Amino acid sequence: MKIAILGTGMVGATIGSKLVALGHEVCMGSRTPDNEKAAAFVTQNGPRASRGTFADAAAFGDVIFNCTKGEHSLEALRLAGAENLRGKTLIDIANPLDFSNGMPPSLFVCNTDSLGEQIQRAFPETQVVKTLNIVNCEVMVDAARSGGDPTMFVSGNDAGAKNQAIDFLKAFGWNDIIDLGDITTARGTEQLLPVWVRTWMATGNGHFAFKIVR
Repeated sequence: MKIAILGTGMVGATIGSKLVALGHEVCMGSRTPDNEKAAAFVTQNGPRASRGTFADAAAFGDVIFNCTKGEHSLEALRLAGAENLRGKTLIDIANPLDFSNGMPPSLFVCNTDSLGEQIQRAFPETQVVKTLNIVNCEVMVDAARSGGDPTMFVSGNDAGAKNQAIDFLKAFGWNDIIDLGDITTARGTEQLLPVWVRTWMATGNGHFAFKIVR
């Protein structure tokens, strides 16, 4: 499958590299076509990896992973172009973290809205699925790195898009997956981030995840 990764940071590189290892073709998008981090990603991952602008990547991908910083996600997606996102599944991993007052961050949207909802409203012809945003990038692509069999949530309006996202989750080793419902349920998972950050700060260990025990 052809997959777009929007964002050149640690999350984008980790997910993109895993997808290449799984046999997919991956194009990493950034603001400029000559981004150094994107070039390094291509060098490290070989012929199934490519790079370009956000628009180049979005046009290339049948599925898009939003791995940008939450504060820049809407702008990056606008640069990607609604026409390039139309009719596609957009797996949104970003979080609305506000670091303006240092650590720990607060959320710049919560309670009555979420970043996932903002993206869905901005791109109504794109199927947005919120998932993977509650763990660090190494656990995202290898659930067992958490030390157990953790739970992952999905939120989205389109059942087919959620099933597509779940297929990726299973390929990343996630066995316990809970569909929370429509995209408004992303409010809940985005609000887990303050708990995640404080747990990381208290333990110094980022390789953990949440588990729903029935």
